[in-house]
Amino acid sequence: MEISSQVELPFRRDAVYRTYRDRLPELVSWMPNVRAIEVQARNEQPQALEMVLVWHGGGEIPAAARAFLSDAMLSWTDYTHWDDRHYLTHWRIVPHAFTEAVDCQGENQFIATGDSTIIRSRGYLRIDPKRISGVPFFLASMIARVVEEYLGQRIEPNFQQLATSVGLFLHSQEN
Repeated sequence: MEISSQVELPFRRDAVYRTYRDRLPELVSWMPNVRAIEVQARNEQPQALEMVLVWHGGGEIPAAARAFLSDAMLSWTDYTHWDDRHYLTHWRIVPHAFTEAVDCQGENQFIATGDSTIIRSRGYLRIDPKRISGVPFFLASMIARVVEEYLGQRIEPNFQQLATSVGLFLHSQEN
């Protein structure tokens, strides 16, 4: 499944890029579907940054329903490479459930348009039913299709929600 999102924010590219790159854990209060973001690793290099973030989702899910879902089903690890020269990040998302079956990766491009910034996200999500262990293949194929569709319907809106959160955060910094 292809992932595609494009959002324009009325802030300069450097501010938008640096907020995405350096301040995501501070944005949790503006993201209703995220409970926490933990920085696991951060390796700065000249003009680049390698980072590992663990996201804990499920903020929008009522606590009673969350009791039936494992934390692994609502969490994922985000591996990113930030290219400061080109205002670009390459990302790979690894869910904490069905880890070996899911391949989700892509890139975000930060494009300056005067005093605004376009965030263009492109990527893909693939689930390999052969790698879903403990389930007969015919069921794994159905599960893979359903889960891919379910996640695919949420990833793009999550990119847009993240951009909205960055915009709200930057607006709050102006005041």
